[in-house]
Amino acid sequence: MTLDPARTPFPDGFLWGASTAAHQIEGNNVNSDWWRKEHDPAAKIQEPSLDACDSYHRWEQDMDVLAELGFTDYRFSVEWARIEPARGHFSRAEIAHYRRMVEGAIARGLRPMVTLHHFTIPQWFEDLGGFTAEGAVELFARYVEECAPIIAEGVPYVCTLNEPNMIAVMAGLAKRGEQGFPPAGLPFPDEETTHAVIAAHHAAVKAVRSINPDIQVGWTIANQVYQAVPGAEEVTAAYRHPREDVFIEAACGDDWIGVQSYTRTKIGPEGPVPAPADAERTLTQWEYYPAAVGYAIRHTAELIGPDTPLIVTENGIATGDEQRRIDYYAGALDAVAACIEDGIDVRGYLAWSALDNYEWGTYKATFGLIAVEPGTFARKPKPAAHWLGGLGRERHLPRL
Repeated sequence: MTLDPARTPFPDGFLWGASTAAHQIEGNNVNSDWWRKEHDPAAKIQEPSLDACDSYHRWEQDMDVLAELGFTDYRFSVEWARIEPARGHFSRAEIAHYRRMVEGAIARGLRPMVTLHHFTIPQWFEDLGGFTAEGAVELFARYVEECAPIIAEGVPYVCTLNEPNMIAVMAGLAKRGEQGFPPAGLPFPDEETTHAVIAAHHAAVKAVRSINPDIQVGWTIANQVYQAVPGAEEVTAAYRHPREDVFIEAACGDDWIGVQSYTRTKIGPEGPVPAPADAERTLTQWEYYPAAVGYAIRHTAELIGPDTPLIVTENGIATGDEQRRIDYYAGALDAVAACIEDGIDVRGYLAWSALDNYEWGTYKATFGLIAVEPGTFARKPKPAAHWLGGLGRERHLPRL
């Protein structure tokens, strides 16, 4: 670990928190597109989400643990498929449920950041054609407007869509009839979906600001930290632009932009270069590279300019080795601190993830700060949770 306990560049009001996504923790999200996919043999999903972490019923426990650990912020998503299970039919009970979550966070001293779309959509919306369907942007904006009772008061930050570049990449895979990802880099995103989600974001920003102009609204980008092999700078820029930069550029004028990174991708003259065979890897088979978040922050800041604050909305590691988890977070925070010291406007750091959860096909990739016991759903904070929570509470590194 390289972060100096006496080095405290993180300003007052800095967001210290953890993130989750509804489908990955709630359980039984039966009206979503992912629920249908998980139960379709043709999709070849390794395992379904089923009860997930049962956080739909246990969200109070989750918030209690985060608050007790010392975190000051909690990012969670509301589920469109619950709020609008059938087109044009909005569940007042579900809206009230998510409003109780907002109020519960505030009551525990946790600032809520609400994500309106975190990968999943209602089945009826998928049947229409998703974001590229005629009228899809208007339908998404209408859903955002219906979320007004949830976010109108006490929600300082709203994220419209999580990782729109990954939405476009997955759409491109689906159109080409492909499955899975290459060992390095990302497939080419679907251009039509790229334009559609950008339009949906801009419509959602307008809707959120009409609900309450004091809400700080933005979206989050999956940063792959493309690093050029010497001589491949132009290839790297061309590879990165449709997969990342176009989405960062679309955030100009937003109140903030979310940076999300986990590892790096090297680019050579012929494209992505896999990590060396002897590289340390995480449970997701990504290269262990804590410094990634620093590179992601610097690239995002350079591209979007000094007028848009940055928030690290996801960063973490899937591992069963708790010392390596702490080491990863220490290295990542060292990189974040260096960015702040260099004058980059970074407003917060939210770890992925608060809980061991459903990682889109598997429960084996344990990113969580808090373990969830299968069957009983008992929550048990890991050493990294105490470490990071102490940092948020004390503003310096706690001793192990």
